Amino acid sequence: MWLNNVIYEERVIENERLELTARDALYFLGHNLTLRRCVLVLRVPAERLHINRAHLVECTVEAQRELKNFKWSQAHLSGCRFTGRLIGNDFGSWRDTDEGSIAECDFTSAYLDQTRFLGCDVGTLRFPSWPCFTLLDPVRRWRDLRALPWPGDIGPVVIEGYADRPPSTKAVTYSAPELAKRSGTTPEAIKVILEQLDGVSY
Repeated sequence: MWLNNVIYEERVIENERLELTARDALYFLGHNLTLRRCVLVLRVPAERLHINRAHLVECTVEAQRELKNFKWSQAHLSGCRFTGRLIGNDFGSWRDTDEGSIAECDFTSAYLDQTRFLGCDVGTLRFPSWPCFTLLDPVRRWRDLRALPWPGDIGPVVIEGYADRPPSTKAVTYSAPELAKRSGTTPEAIKVILEQLDGVSY
């Protein structure tokens, strides 16, 4: 399929609704673009969306189809609200070449799984509630987390994995039902462990 490039850059857009929904389009939110108090509707897969040094300020981001494995590492997000299903997304920056940032954003109306928050102050963020849960500072705490009696294979697979994560990982959010499915356990068994933990949001 031939794709049309749709490029937003070098301008400020305020109080508008941008629908990134065309099936035959490749969307670029590029250099020196600022979206302020806009509604950004996403209905394209991650490979059709590119964000490079764009600033989103007090925007609402609506993922109207599941957005999977998208890296927001070149986006500057401030005071934004997210809705919809975000699976395997990365927010913030974890290496020197990344220029992304995130602060004061609200995910309480979103459904997140395997989503990382990197190089940011998670104290400014609002995370979704159960059945999602967020482990705070998991890389620094991985040995303590590993010592807990996690059900299924969460301990040897998920928790051990934090030893190799970039040190800038400040939080990871999971969907308990999805994690349970992958790990051979139940959401209820996961919650039993979470109730013993500090540094978790659910």
